[in-house]
Amino acid sequence: MLSAKLKKIFPRISTRGFYDLYSGRTIKHESYSLYPKRDFDALIGSKEITIMIHGLRNNASGALTKFVIAKRRLAHLGYKYPVIGYSYDSNTAGALYLMRLHIGVTIANKNGRNLARFVTDFKRKSPGTKIRLIGHSLGAHVIQSTIKNLARNAKNSGILEAVYFFGGSIPSNALSPRNGSATQKIVTTKIRNYYSPYDDVLSLVDDWNWVDTPIGYMGAHGKTISKYIQTMVKPKNHRFASYAAVLRSFP
Repeated sequence: MLSAKLKKIFPRISTRGFYDLYSGRTIKHESYSLYPKRDFDALIGSKEITIMIHGLRNNASGALTKFVIAKRRLAHLGYKYPVIGYSYDSNTAGALYLMRLHIGVTIANKNGRNLARFVTDFKRKSPGTKIRLIGHSLGAHVIQSTIKNLARNAKNSGILEAVYFFGGSIPSNALSPRNGSATQKIVTTKIRNYYSPYDDVLSLVDDWNWVDTPIGYMGAHGKTISKYIQTMVKPKNHRFASYAAVLRSFP
């Protein structure tokens, strides 16, 4: 069981309530909220931080669970730096799963502006801190959109240290030389994709053509940018806990 106390105090960036769960419409034109604020003040000057972005169908409590799983797994692998969460409106509503998925993608893409703002705000306060992003499933869309937003300013070149996808639902050609040029500029070291042909959810999404073939299912299609690396894994299912369990090293 995850400690209720640990979940309550887990440091997180949040845009909960910023977007409508039934349509994806923007409700609050704000950047983000920080909880607890004092924890983020303490991060200034850190050598590096890792931000974990959850996937679809996570309410605030479910998101916190994923953050704790990430922190514990990375600590087990010897990672000694702060892990924080990024919590957004992914628990979309609708009669059909496909409807909830499409609204989720809309909200995830909109969150790229919010997370990009946090990254630039934090780097302004702590320019020496390396920032790593972990995205599970729909979280890959948040990261992709974040990178696109950061790429609008040439000064943001290399602002992210590295990116890690776990069962990512962005298209398999998202990191081709043509589509991934912004990522190549914004990320300093690597974009590592943990993909699985055994992922039950991504297999269904691909079979029904609900989204373009996900990069987390069969890996990247065709030629990729030079900083891209992919690793095939065999998690028990699509859940983040299953991907975390097969992670053998970090960063």
